[in-house]
Amino acid sequence: MNRELAERLQTVLDRIRAAERRFGRPPGSVRLLAVSKTRPADTIAALAAAGQRCFGENYLQEASVKMAELAALDLEWHFIGPIQANKTRLIAEAFSWVHSVDRPKIAERLSAQRPERLPPLNICLQVNIGREPSKHGLEEAETLAVARAVSALPRLRLRGLMAIPAPSSAFAAQREPFARLRALQERLIAAGLALDTLSMGMTDDLEAAIAEGSTLTRIGTALFGPRA
Repeated sequence: MNRELAERLQTVLDRIRAAERRFGRPPGSVRLLAVSKTRPADTIAALAAAGQRCFGENYLQEASVKMAELAALDLEWHFIGPIQANKTRLIAEAFSWVHSVDRPKIAERLSAQRPERLPPLNICLQVNIGREPSKHGLEEAETLAVARAVSALPRLRLRGLMAIPAPSSAFAAQREPFARLRALQERLIAAGLALDTLSMGMTDDLEAAIAEGSTLTRIGTALFGPRA
């Protein structure tokens, strides 16, 4: 199992590096976030032993147990799921990154609850780039105002934007929402916000995301196999 995980990790890293070359991105400009939700701690530890340091979790209760079991490892934990207001304290105390902020209230709670002993919590705003009723995220039109409000909060560092577009098998169709998210981020930067992160791209569309400027891809299936 450990060898298989190491091989899958190398395959994903090879895909990322090939996409960087293909689309003129600087080598090493795209980081890999291993989406480890529903995966046991020993599987995460095996992938960490193969060199992966950054892991993304969606479910707070499950993540808390695994993070405690793996506390001896030097891992960087990212929260990437929907955030309930009554769960912000644990997120603020345990994670290094949050990708799924879509309301000022959530950002305010994370800011107030981030311990002083820890570095500022890295924040991405989730944008509903396809305006899908079933998905969380900000509308494009409201993102600048929310970004300005979040960037002014103490104990947080606004890093960029995240989106989960609708699936598509056509490469051009995959690129289109990622291009819109990149353009939105460029408008925020032009408005004076210091952003450096585009969290976009998953197993089936990571090349399209990298073509449009992703700096962090969230990969689960290609690393761990299909979920049960």
